[in-house]
Amino acid sequence: MKPFSFIFVLMMAVITLSGCVPHTTGGTEVGVRTRKIAFSGQKGVEDRIYAPGATYFFLPYINDWHVFDTRLQNLEMTFSKARGDRKTQDDLVFKTIDGNDISLDVIIAYRIDPARAPYILQYVAGNDSLLKDKIVRTVARSKPRDIFGELKTEAFYVAEARETQSKKAREELQKILGPMGIIVEKVLTNDYRFNADYTKAIEDKKVADQQVEKNRSAQHAAREEYKRKLEEAKGEVNKLIADADGQYLKAKIEADVYMEQQQLLAQAIKAEGIADAKGIQEMNTALSGSGGKAIVKLKIAEALQDKHIILLPTSEGGMNLKTTNMNQLIETLGIKSLPGKK
Repeated sequence: MKPFSFIFVLMMAVITLSGCVPHTTGGTEVGVRTRKIAFSGQKGVEDRIYAPGATYFFLPYINDWHVFDTRLQNLEMTFSKARGDRKTQDDLVFKTIDGNDISLDVIIAYRIDPARAPYILQYVAGNDSLLKDKIVRTVARSKPRDIFGELKTEAFYVAEARETQSKKAREELQKILGPMGIIVEKVLTNDYRFNADYTKAIEDKKVADQQVEKNRSAQHAAREEYKRKLEEAKGEVNKLIADADGQYLKAKIEADVYMEQQQLLAQAIKAEGIADAKGIQEMNTALSGSGGKAIVKLKIAEALQDKHIILLPTSEGGMNLKTTNMNQLIETLGIKSLPGKK
């Protein structure tokens, strides 16, 4: 016989002879021992945690053994009969704050506090199934109804609103279940359903909202088209104003140039007139002097040079110039041909 086999047989013999039996814990389980009869110490639930993944030996009949799973547990309450903890319709049914009926699928994720396992066994539940069905389930079907019922019907379409109430539900459940040694990790919501009439009203409202949104889009498009045309009209008006301003500025510049030219011309004419006036004044001054008569006579002589002069008697008894036909007189005197002679 191999040494290992021999040791194992020897240990089994010792255990059998001593009357002890093995008690084991799984990899995620903790054990709790109850002393029915105590030869030493106190009887009842032992305030000690037996660690996971181990084997312990106790005498039968005078000791009880319980294990609790410390893994994360899910309590799923759903409308579907193919899912959840029960094969029946198990969702939460309640009324929203504005009075509409709604059913909600809820998942409660929880675990036990390993250190509180003896307390759970003594005061709460004797195993995991009782803990889940009688304690967690009872509380989870009551308190969340009140909390989710605080929402208005429309709020269930908003994920953030449902998430806020889920956190609040977890906090409230923890206040109730925490002292029992249960740690609530999460409260999750899944699907939700309204009654048929309200669902039809919701669908009709969605259609109406879509039409309203369509009309708003059309109105917005028309408004934007109006703005575009208004901007085009403003641009055209601004162009016309700019053109008019340009024409006005051009005309003003031309008028200013012409005015300046005329002012310069007027100044030149004025200067020329002043110069001429000064010349005439100087001439008058010169003529009014002693040499003026000589200058006048000289100018008269120059004017009469090469001129034929005819003296006509005009004294009393002579020719009357007022009644005399001068042309006939010239013809009579033969002067008519004089302009052609040198």
